[in-house]
Amino acid sequence: MKLKATLIATCLLSALYGQTALAAEAGTALKNDTLRKEPYADSKTAGSFTRGENLQILKKQGAWLQVKTKKSTGWVRLLSVKRGTSSSGNQAAGALAVASGRAGTGQVVSTTGVRGLNEEELKAAKFNEIEINKMESYTLSPDDGRRFADAGNLKPIKFANLKAAKGEK
Repeated sequence: MKLKATLIATCLLSALYGQTALAAEAGTALKNDTLRKEPYADSKTAGSFTRGENLQILKKQGAWLQVKTKKSTGWVRLLSVKRGTSSSGNQAAGALAVASGRAGTGQVVSTTGVRGLNEEELKAAKFNEIEINKMESYTLSPDDGRRFADAGNLKPIKFANLKAAKGEK
């Protein structure tokens, strides 16, 4: 009886908080890519996968998915994975692709709904003077910018609908 009550309570809590640990979502690799240990482009490598490989999607964070392959688990950019499994024999999907004009192009058309940091990340954010100084070190003077433009034979273009910034000609 206690086991049954515990199981029911676990299911109810999972449903309430949207965290079902019963099964990972299926996915398919859209291209060969590298898995990262953390959801950052400069994170250490955790493995790799090849185009068409079946993956398990474990978690989403921003523009990153945590996935599990046959050999390893790691983070990859959202656009490298198609949710669901390969459906080479699915005639309805093929008809839809023809109707949309995307059949046979080999081109992946997708968008990502990432708009920045989520609420938890914003709350946990801390000021990092080292990173601010690093970012500001990339600033160039107007003279440096002009020298760069001259070296590349770049010419200014005037836009009639834009007003010049104060102090500029």
